[in-house]
Amino acid sequence: MKWKITFYSKKVEQETLNFPPGILANFLHILEMIEEFGVTIGKPYTAPMGGGLFEIRAKGKQGIGCSFYCTLKGKEIVILHSFIKKSQKTPKKELDIAKKRMKEVKK
Repeated sequence: MKWKITFYSKKVEQETLNFPPGILANFLHILEMIEEFGVTIGKPYTAPMGGGLFEIRAKGKQGIGCSFYCTLKGKEIVILHSFIKKSQKTPKKELDIAKKRMKEVKK
């Protein structure tokens, strides 16, 4: 059974699909790999952020697109939050948004 990928909201879906073209192409490629092989494909594509939260790092000429996701029962992945990274370090504000949303969807 393949993994099913959903978005936390329409807003998150739009933010993600509005990544610059090169980053979006890489992001969609990573999603295809996750659907096929599961959430544990690992670096450089995904990384665990702790507490059941994971990060997708989609690279392109325009920078790095970052999307946080979690898994739900039944092989479902929920994209919680997406943004373009401006530095190597993940901003706490972005991480906090994803953690808050993960609590909501895991209830």
